[in-house]
Amino acid sequence: MGTSSSINGENQRPMLVSFSGVDGSGKSTQIANLLAHLEASGRRTLSLAFWDNVVVGMRYREGFVHKVYGSEKGVGAPGRPVNRRDKNVRKWYLSVVRHALYLLDALHLCEVLARARRGNPDVIIIDRYIYDELANLPLERFLTRVFIRFIHRLVPQPDIAYLLDADVEAAHARKPEYPLDFMHQCRNAYFKLAEMLGNLSVIPALPLEQAKTAVVSEFHAHDRKTGAMPVMDTVAA
Repeated sequence: MGTSSSINGENQRPMLVSFSGVDGSGKSTQIANLLAHLEASGRRTLSLAFWDNVVVGMRYREGFVHKVYGSEKGVGAPGRPVNRRDKNVRKWYLSVVRHALYLLDALHLCEVLARARRGNPDVIIIDRYIYDELANLPLERFLTRVFIRFIHRLVPQPDIAYLLDADVEAAHARKPEYPLDFMHQCRNAYFKLAEMLGNLSVIPALPLEQAKTAVVSEFHAHDRKTGAMPVMDTVAA
């Protein structure tokens, strides 16, 4: 967490910013850049990771897919692909289980963010959000869409919910862990979810420095809209 005087004040809730997108879309890079930018401008920040800080029973869920489906560990690297078998396994019974698990994750997300806000940071940034799970559900089914809208109302709404688009082939080359056709399906699912919920801010697939600028500019736009203290105009390297 960055250290500086609070800008929001004790009675105003911290700003919540989430980053979503397919694997290899650059979330970690954009988060690190925005964190450095905000802390340099004097904002107290808190960084969370959805998989590490929110997901319920993560160790048991990972153990299940490794044991039952033979999923390989790791995220893959250029020249060293791994064969992940978890969210890309689309058995009907797993879809039912995912609905239940994602509800538990949503409830825990509410608790985690409530605790985080008590620390009074100015900005909470979370790597992935419940949207990254919801995009893994069968969005074409009516009852699933009802479930998604329920979860959307249940969890805190980010002030900015970034959806980082990506060139799927380039993302797959950076993190070769899922089949290329599945990654295309994931990208399409994110955009269907964004259309359904209407609150995700899409950052197009841009060269790195342009993407950094777009992310920070979106943050500036929110500041101007809400009247919060502006951050510096320079983009952190």
